[in-house]
Amino acid sequence: MVSKAQATFQHAALCSANLKVSNKFYTEVLQLKIIPNPFKDTVHTWYSIGPKLQMHVIQGNCPKADYPRGVHLCFSVPSIPAFIDRLKTMNIPYSNWKGEDGKIERRVDGVNQIYINDPDGYLIEINDVK
Repeated sequence: MVSKAQATFQHAALCSANLKVSNKFYTEVLQLKIIPNPFKDTVHTWYSIGPKLQMHVIQGNCPKADYPRGVHLCFSVPSIPAFIDRLKTMNIPYSNWKGEDGKIERRVDGVNQIYINDPDGYLIEINDVK
């Protein structure tokens, strides 16, 4: 008998050339919470990214990420302007979907979004979806 159980998303994993730099980015810029890592080593960091959802950042010999804009992670924040203020104090550039620096995109559904890159080049959408 074949199971009819639907797969559910549990975690995403990213490769990091320098885990300390990535940890600083994800904890200070995105303010993600580090959660216990069962490996108890220095090459994995696990983050809570939602109820029962995780992101694993794993140090390795990885090239700089260079993907089309359609390949990205997305996190929501309560306020795009407040998030942009934090980016500006940290000198982190942002752009809209078209790649125009310092511009906010307003989607047809009314959601505002910007894009930033993490230290390894992964593209991250930040939006204000409720």
